Amino acid sequence: MTEEEEQEVRFELARLRQEHADLDAAIAVMSETGRIDPLRIQRLKKKKLALKDRIAVLEDQLLPDIIA
Repeated sequence: MTEEEEQEVRFELARLRQEHADLDAAIAVMSETGRIDPLRIQRLKKKKLALKDRIAVLEDQLLPDIIA
């Protein structure tokens, strides 16, 4: 992986982590305020999980497995 490609992956990783945190905050606010729409919360949680999976893939690209 070139330095440019690594930099792009790091930027994407930072963006996805921020989006993941934003979704987490939105879910918490919806739960705390009592404005609970179960379907909306379920969709947000599903999107949050998909982001977590994408983050894991990008992290694996940056830190490949080392077999000893």
